[in-house]
Amino acid sequence: MAGRESGVRAEPEPVVVGLGEDGRRGVLGTETLLVLALSLGASAVSALISFIGSLTKPGGLKDQAATLNGSYAPGRPWLDLAWQLFGMSTALVPVLLVAHFLTREGAPGLRAVGFDRTRPGWDLGRGALVAAGIGSAGLAFYLAARATGFNLTVVPEALPDVWWKFPVLILSALQNSVVEEVIVLAYLLRRLDQLGWSPTTALLASSVLRGSYHLYQGIGGFIGNMVMGVVFVLAYRRWGRVGPLVVAHALLDVVAFVGYALLAGKVGWLPTP
Repeated sequence: MAGRESGVRAEPEPVVVGLGEDGRRGVLGTETLLVLALSLGASAVSALISFIGSLTKPGGLKDQAATLNGSYAPGRPWLDLAWQLFGMSTALVPVLLVAHFLTREGAPGLRAVGFDRTRPGWDLGRGALVAAGIGSAGLAFYLAARATGFNLTVVPEALPDVWWKFPVLILSALQNSVVEEVIVLAYLLRRLDQLGWSPTTALLASSVLRGSYHLYQGIGGFIGNMVMGVVFVLAYRRWGRVGPLVVAHALLDVVAFVGYALLAGKVGWLPTP
């Protein structure tokens, strides 16, 4: 089964005819770096630069804000919507590239990592359980990190009050979950396994990368997401499917984005800029 194959250790498969083992690994390593450079690796560098800027800016971290979903064209809702949809669409291109690379190596595309519709109920059920367990703990950790000055004030959404606000927030959550879990979890672990990395080293690499591209939120964002990354890697190794983790991530983001839109300024415990 494709899902089981990706669950523990991915067996090396021919990718380029005529290359020896060292050449094949070189191709896989270069491919992996290019995929990351076009997606979450670039986001990690951007987050680091943003964090340095926040640290060197007058005032504490909690007095600064990190906006996740903002307007691209304030006062021009239709243009804003076009930019929102364009941004989400282009963000998914690296996922299509990953599907292409998996197909090239003889695997059945994203089905090889358990991202398909063969077990929807199973994926939804386990994803919901993971989201429920991580969500409450994550919120408590964020509030504590911000209160102690280790985190910026996270603003999940700052979109105008127009008809497409909530659909865009939900689409943004889905896009985030697909990009992150397919690339930094399923694809990266598969490639690191094929390159001969140990399971522990691969777990650390995936988790640190996940934390690094959240560093723009502060130290709390880095640590919290790194811990989440460890949980997701262990779950993926056990289940051999990325589907439940995509579901879990999407549910976490939907609750964060929509919940903030509904509650910001109306409850005292939710920090706002």
